Amino acid sequence: MTTSADTITELIKTRRSIFPPSYTDQEIPRELIEEVLESANYAPTHRLTQPWRFTVFRGEGLQKLADFFGDAYKAQTAPEAYSEAKYEGVRTKVLKSACVMAIIMDVHSDKVPEWEEVAAVACAVQNMWLTTTALGIGSYWSSPSSPARLHEFLGLNDNQKCLGFFYMGYHNAEPKPAIRKPIEEKVNWVEA
Repeated sequence: MTTSADTITELIKTRRSIFPPSYTDQEIPRELIEEVLESANYAPTHRLTQPWRFTVFRGEGLQKLADFFGDAYKAQTAPEAYSEAKYEGVRTKVLKSACVMAIIMDVHSDKVPEWEEVAAVACAVQNMWLTTTALGIGSYWSSPSSPARLHEFLGLNDNQKCLGFFYMGYHNAEPKPAIRKPIEEKVNWVEA
């Protein structure tokens, strides 16, 4: 008999970063994206600040995001360091995705330390990752390269920060084993 603990343990152990080169052209239905977001909404949050916010790019929105990343790369790169391959790469990873979400954090410095908000958002992203794994959707979290005008592009307030982008797509990647050192090397027991 499979228990809930068995199911969640299996999802945790099989969750992997799946990157856009492995994504197929299959669209992710909006209902499934909403299911992923609903999972995020149940992350732990100190003082119920619920700091996670998301901007979802799909369809033509992906083209806008790809154009923004491409333009930002051109604007921030010295001519002698510019690479057409890198320019195309930043655009292609967006355009190969079925959905990209900007991961945004509301900062409530009057209520909790900022690190607690970062931790809450990270838990929300882990919930999303486990849900995409269960749905057979590949995903990964990429930190922002802090392109100029990102704050403005995303329409963020002064009390908001972008903590990265969550790329999603159905995929054809082969399962890979987890590479982890034994937990016994990472735990000290104090029992007496």
